Amino acid sequence: MPKNDKPDIVFSERDSRGIRQPHDNPLVIMLRVEEFNIHQVLIDNGSSADIIYLPAFQQMKLDKKRIRPFTSPLVSFLGDRIVPKGIVTLTIIARTYPAQVTKEIDFLIVDCPSTYNINLGRPTLNRLRATMSIYYLKVKFPTAHGVGEIREDQVLARECYQAALASRKNQTWVINEPEPIPEPS
Repeated sequence: MPKNDKPDIVFSERDSRGIRQPHDNPLVIMLRVEEFNIHQVLIDNGSSADIIYLPAFQQMKLDKKRIRPFTSPLVSFLGDRIVPKGIVTLTIIARTYPAQVTKEIDFLIVDCPSTYNINLGRPTLNRLRATMSIYYLKVKFPTAHGVGEIREDQVLARECYQAALASRKNQTWVINEPEPIPEPS
């Protein structure tokens, strides 16, 4: 293969081996970050930020001098605003050896409840040139040694989802009556 050509990334029924269907799981993987295997990493292509939650960052016991100021608030689709504790550059390894990629990624450090340790958003997914399949619960990306891939742990993903539901069970969602749609004239 010429040096600038990257392998085609495809998904096939072979990728569904070991996946319990049907499912509606979010894509949750394990990622190597700064020599730590971080579980409960949510692949979130709807997010414009890469986030590490404060408890995960604290457990890694990294030098706090690595944290740089960051004062722009994050805004959720519900309109909630949270100001990150800072931003930190961490080395990730997306892998299955030898088809792996190492990247320096800027993570916003966020102190709010989450069942995940990290949310990987579009910035990292684009840098990895990653393609994901929710159906096959897999992320694939080109490497110098072919196509790398990371598969979800379905049991862990379901546990994260159940924990998220349990933490919100006392919340009441307000559902407004639909407004009538005027007939076209």
